Amino acid sequence: MRKADDPRPEIPAIGEGRRGEQGHIGYLLRQAHAAHRIRMEKALAAAGATLPQFSVLTMLAAYPGASGAELARLSLLTPQTMSVIVANLERAGWVQRRPHPQHGRIQLIEISAEGRKRLAQCKAAVAPVEASLLDGLGEREEKAVRRWLVQVALGEGGGD
Repeated sequence: MRKADDPRPEIPAIGEGRRGEQGHIGYLLRQAHAAHRIRMEKALAAAGATLPQFSVLTMLAAYPGASGAELARLSLLTPQTMSVIVANLERAGWVQRRPHPQHGRIQLIEISAEGRKRLAQCKAAVAPVEASLLDGLGEREEKAVRRWLVQVALGEGGGD
């Protein structure tokens, strides 16, 4: 709390001033992402996993046999970070690697049975957090939000 004689302006709470509906859209998107990430991290900690681990397990369940480079792109992480995450997941027994049949340097990564169990626990832990994102939205509004987010990612709605 600032002293009464402090000449600096008061920093607004989330939802107020430039941190509210009148703020820059990019800032608001980043602010929402940060808040969501914190909620997800808390939920996943209770399930014994990190957000990057959850992301990798989710992508491997959807795209079995992906390479580390492919997982890095899918999970929005660097290849170096992905390498560390996959090594830790392999050590935990949640994934397994095998060499690509034609390209010896490429490792194909698959989720293990233990990894599937952990992923199910993680999904259950984050379900309320994910559901809260859509609270108060109807089906049409949810569809519009999803479409807008994809358009922004594609550069069709992000001013590119």
